[in-house]
Amino acid sequence: MSEQDERHPDDVQQHLREVQELLSRHRVVEDLVHRQEMPHHELVEDLVHKQHVAELQARLDALHPADIAYILEALPLADRLFVWDLVKADRDGDILLEVSDAVRESLIETMRPDELKAAAETLDTDELADLAPDLPPEVMQDVFQSLDSEEREQLRAAMSYPEDSVGALMDFDMVTVREDVTLEVVLRYLRRFDELPDHTDKLFVVDREDHLKGILTLESLLINDPDANVVDVMHKENVISFEPEDEADDAAQAFERYDLVSAPVIDSERRVIGRLTVADAVDYIREESEHEILSNAGLREEEDIFASVMDSVKNRWAWLAINLVTAFIASRVIGLFEGSIEKLVALAALMPIVAGIGGNSGNQTITMIVRAIAMGQVEPGAMQRLMRKELKVSLINGLFWGGIIGVLSWWLYHSVSLGLVMTAAMTLNLLLAASAGVVIPMMRFRLGKDPALGSSVMITGLTDSGGFFIFLGLATLFLL
Repeated sequence: MSEQDERHPDDVQQHLREVQELLSRHRVVEDLVHRQEMPHHELVEDLVHKQHVAELQARLDALHPADIAYILEALPLADRLFVWDLVKADRDGDILLEVSDAVRESLIETMRPDELKAAAETLDTDELADLAPDLPPEVMQDVFQSLDSEEREQLRAAMSYPEDSVGALMDFDMVTVREDVTLEVVLRYLRRFDELPDHTDKLFVVDREDHLKGILTLESLLINDPDANVVDVMHKENVISFEPEDEADDAAQAFERYDLVSAPVIDSERRVIGRLTVADAVDYIREESEHEILSNAGLREEEDIFASVMDSVKNRWAWLAINLVTAFIASRVIGLFEGSIEKLVALAALMPIVAGIGGNSGNQTITMIVRAIAMGQVEPGAMQRLMRKELKVSLINGLFWGGIIGVLSWWLYHSVSLGLVMTAAMTLNLLLAASAGVVIPMMRFRLGKDPALGSSVMITGLTDSGGFFIFLGLATLFLL
């Protein structure tokens, strides 16, 4: 078996390493050739350049657009643009859809209007709707004019729905059949296609006005008598469908719950206007997960890891400023008890433990609440019930772990009172963390805001200040 046969073609990390090695070798060899003095120097340099470019281009041509997108995201800007120039023009549109928003912006900035128009025209209308916000208005206008009337209406519809709705995710590439025809007629109809739309596991059965009547699975189509009518073998009951105004979150959960591959999207009169696929649901779930991770850190949008310094600064400064304020408040709390710390130096060594455990506990609570909200398991009025549960959990954890650290404090500093203060402070700060961990995301949820945005920053600031105040306050009251 050859080395090529042994390599896993779906190993995107391997693809990335190969491209990075080719780029590195390209730079080294060209630098050596450039330095050497020889006859026909420019010709040799040009031949070496073309050889390496051809090798790299051949490697890229063999990759899936999603793999190329991953590689582009992992390369510094100069290498990214060099590789981007080598990608075949007819694949530009697919790759632009796959890359992150920040990287897409850097690629589009380097493309001429005619290149952007050509890339956009290779996409389906639902894909074009995803790319449209990033395209210059004049390019989008030219693309719109090149569409036929049906595609224009589809594009208008796709762009009219909110970003987090089913309408924004649905595609229009689907197969519909009538209920009054035989399975043999359906099979002959399908053979006319060059290929079926991706993720086609069922056909949508409609009447002459495109009203949804049921679904015909490919399994039913293949195992039943070809002379049977569609109406006799199609599924009419418990057909899962969505409306374009439905929340994308709810649709994604339905795909997970019922193991769906595709589902029809219908309007208020039950006319089939599009479909949702498992690929759409998975992409949405991934994007929401990435958004939640960034939101917890106080980042408002996805950041290109190789973005310019100023772009990164702008993306991060807001919550850093808030964190600075909370840290300053925490320092002032410590300042209030400088006298206590001078009299009992052990307080300085122990107080970070109280604050740190509180912050960790609060982040655990926030993570659970935000996840439950995202999955639709929490209603806005559930705050009291969640609060009671989290307070009980924190009380038990506080007494248990606070008791352990209290015993250790007694053993280290030979003071029973210090151990009791440590236990009490730990318990009270965990109760504070639990309360904040429920209130912060639930209040943002009630106000229609992203419950994850900046929650980690806020809970850390609160438990730091609160932990210092509780511990140093108790120590001042009972130890000094």
